[in-house]
Amino acid sequence: MKVNKMGKRLGGAASLVEAGRLYGLVDALDLLINSYKGKFSAKFDETVDMVLNLGVDTKHSDQMVRGSVSMPSGLGKTVRVAVFTTEASFERAKIAGADVFGEDSLIESVKAGNIDFDMCVATPDIMVKLAPLGRVLGPKGMMPNPKLGTVSMDIEGMVKKVKSGYVEYKADKFGIVHAGIGKLSFSIEAIKQNVLALYGAVLASKPSGAKGIYMRSIYIGSSQGVSIPLDVSSLSV
Repeated sequence: MKVNKMGKRLGGAASLVEAGRLYGLVDALDLLINSYKGKFSAKFDETVDMVLNLGVDTKHSDQMVRGSVSMPSGLGKTVRVAVFTTEASFERAKIAGADVFGEDSLIESVKAGNIDFDMCVATPDIMVKLAPLGRVLGPKGMMPNPKLGTVSMDIEGMVKKVKSGYVEYKADKFGIVHAGIGKLSFSIEAIKQNVLALYGAVLASKPSGAKGIYMRSIYIGSSQGVSIPLDVSSLSV
C-alpha cells in the first residue's frame, strides 16, 4: 500500500516537470519549492540535492575532482563537530564550540567504532596519530584532510566553517558529483546561493586532464522527489 502511495506522489511531482526542457535556475527552484512542495512532498523537511555530471574519467589521476565549499545559506541542520588535537589546545576547541574534542582517548574511542559526531577536524600536530583511523573514518568520508581544509591550527575557523554549512564533494567513478545543499524549507534565494556556491567550486576544480565539455548536465531535486534538469547557461558565478 505504501509503495502505491509513493508511486502516486512521485508520479504527480514528475508530471510537473516538462519532458525535454532545461530549466533556468530560478524557474527550477520555483518548481521545486512552490509547485509541488506541499502537495507532493514527503512529510518531513526534505534535503535539496544537486547532481553534476562531469566530463571526466576519474580512473586517471589528472582528472580527479575533489574539494570542499561552505554553503552561504547553511545546510539547515545541526552539525556535531569533533576536534582531534593535543591537550594544549583542548580549551581552544571547547571555546570554538566543538561538540567533542580529545587526543588519545578520543582516538581510541573512534577506533572502537564510537562515532558520535558528523564531521571532524584536526590540528597538524596530531595527524601522525590519526593514521590508524583511516580505516574507520575514510570509508565515511570523514578523515581530516589538509586539502579539504579540515587540518589546520585554526581550530576556531575550522569549527565555524564546518558548523555553518560545509560540503565536501568528490566525483565518483562515473564522473558524477552529488551533494545535499539545503532544505526545502529554505527560500528560493537561499537555495540559489548554495547552488551557485557548489557550482562555482566544482567549476574551479576542473582538472588539467579534462577535455571537451566539462559540465555535461546538472540536476536539482529533493531527497524524496524528482530531479529537474538545469540549463547550465543560467548559472553564473
